[in-house]
Amino acid sequence: MTFLKASAAAVLVGATVLGISAAAPIESQAQAKGVSSVPIDVWALRDVVNAVDLSPDGKHLLVHKVESREGEYILEVYKTDDLSKPLRRLNADPMEIIGARWITDNLIYGNAWQQVRENVRGPEDDTRNYLSYSYNLEKNKFTTIRESFSVVSELTDEPDKVIIAADNPVQSGVGVDPFKAFRPRNYYKLDLVKGTKSLVLRGTSKYAQVNFDDDGNPRFAVGFDTDNTLKTYYRKPGDGSWTQFGEVYDQDDHENLHRFLTGFQGLAHISPDNPNLGYMIETREGDDKSALWEFDFETGQYGKKLFQDTDGDVMSVGLHSIPGRDTLSFAQYPGAKWERHFFDKDEEALYQALEKQIPYAHQISISSRSMDGKRMIVTNRGPHDPGSFWLVKDGKLAKLGSRNPLLNQENLADVEYIRYTSRDGMTIPGYITIPKGEGPFPLVVMPHGGPHVSEVIGYDEWGQLLASAGYMVLQPGYRMTVGWGKKHFDAAYGEHGGKMQDDKDDGALYLVEQGLVDPDRIAMFGWSYGGYAALVSLSREDQIYQCAIAGAAVADAAKTYRQRGGGQGPKAIDDWAKRRGTIGINPIDEVAKVNIPLLMVHGEDDARVLYYHYKDYKKAFEKAGKTGQFVTLDDADHFYVTLMYSHQQQFYTKMLDYLANDCGPGGL
Repeated sequence: MTFLKASAAAVLVGATVLGISAAAPIESQAQAKGVSSVPIDVWALRDVVNAVDLSPDGKHLLVHKVESREGEYILEVYKTDDLSKPLRRLNADPMEIIGARWITDNLIYGNAWQQVRENVRGPEDDTRNYLSYSYNLEKNKFTTIRESFSVVSELTDEPDKVIIAADNPVQSGVGVDPFKAFRPRNYYKLDLVKGTKSLVLRGTSKYAQVNFDDDGNPRFAVGFDTDNTLKTYYRKPGDGSWTQFGEVYDQDDHENLHRFLTGFQGLAHISPDNPNLGYMIETREGDDKSALWEFDFETGQYGKKLFQDTDGDVMSVGLHSIPGRDTLSFAQYPGAKWERHFFDKDEEALYQALEKQIPYAHQISISSRSMDGKRMIVTNRGPHDPGSFWLVKDGKLAKLGSRNPLLNQENLADVEYIRYTSRDGMTIPGYITIPKGEGPFPLVVMPHGGPHVSEVIGYDEWGQLLASAGYMVLQPGYRMTVGWGKKHFDAAYGEHGGKMQDDKDDGALYLVEQGLVDPDRIAMFGWSYGGYAALVSLSREDQIYQCAIAGAAVADAAKTYRQRGGGQGPKAIDDWAKRRGTIGINPIDEVAKVNIPLLMVHGEDDARVLYYHYKDYKKAFEKAGKTGQFVTLDDADHFYVTLMYSHQQQFYTKMLDYLANDCGPGGL
């Protein structure tokens, strides 16, 4: 398929329609040491356009956007044949719409939240209430469901109904909580027109999480049996009972932690042409990396291995971009970006054509497409694109908006994928964001949270912010990072504060050896587990850092272990939890050894890493007479989506000032 770019005027109209300022982008210019070349107010914006979705008939698109720095998200609906003005402008006052998608040509489904409490009452609590809704475009009417649900399956023969299940409202993107990974879910059929739901399947610990096909048949289940093992089951269409298949995973066996904690293995898809053919992501036959396999539900046997990468795990699959076809398009795995191995050559050619047309193409996705295939919404995200949305219509490609339209894409920093060797010989993947100018640069080592999550760099706001102030940024894929094989994951067992920390330091030293980094100008900054790592860095004996910045940091892992009922769960899970601080390094017990300055930042309403981590550590730190600064973000929670403009403005301003002026002698 060939695409012709729309004229500049058409692109400008698209941007204006979405309420985005068409003013000239802010240019990069020489700044004082440690000062961003882009105003903090620009970095602090919530995503201006958060989502764009096309109706199945291609006649309407919805836009989820915010129109001011302190404003709330709204929905706009446009006719694709007339982008001059919105057909509808919708909000959920006093709630805020946080998600929306088309289900049919006329029905939209989504979620909303509202701040209702002042304080977090316990781990994983929230200060917000959530609900789900459907919106009928023809009747211009909302129907609300007073709980938060996610859509599990759309139904081919009943387009106004969907299968739903209880949702985790805040999509944190931080991996599997092993204590909740297989919590039973109840499944309902929801009538989007009437707003009524009926129970389809009641979840039990044995059949805790279930996959359905497009006809509403439960097909695959996973859960824990009474013998404390994880088992998998399948059904053929029309079956009234489950058949067990595959391996049995003992929760007391440490060898199975990779499966329990990473969460990506299992059923990926069921063939639309053959209800007995499934596609499984599994690590089998002694392999280190997961692969995509065929699975025969009739015989209960695995078949052909469809794809496996040498360096990264297959972690997901992509389906044909035209809704309803549901044929397998590609397998996805980590690398320099989310790499794709295509099975569908026409889809591969389509993606390649889009990559040639979209400026700074990096991670291209077809997020929605009309049933006839002629219209689609395409997204891009990468080092030089904070996230852009494009409409393909009548053979033309037009930009609709951006997550941050005030950034000059050309002046954003390049990101390179690297692999280096740790001191014990393990290969560690990583990403470096490279500032403008000539090195050697000051370096900020920025480990991701989790820690048992994947991290592949498309666009990273924190990395780009720091690079705009002249700092190189290293994001190491230290051991336990998900997506690089079982050995890479298992090598982290019991190594919180140990070899996991060495991996971060070894990455910094590698960049020094390459002549890219000044050895006397290195700092660490992390959030959540990354904040824990920053606190651990404070007391390293072979110190390579000038300071550390710990955000939402796990400062007292032993207290968290006790608070979450340590000692009561399965042996392997409990042993893993102990080694996050009760046996491994617990930062609050190390304050006497601190030998570099600290900036600690924490959200007052953090539901994942409770505020006592900050308060208790601050008290112990000051009692020990150490040098540090402490900042509370009022009413802020843990995850990026919950940080408002004011939180980010406060945090970013303080971080850059601290690095420039208080990070070791003379600043970083």
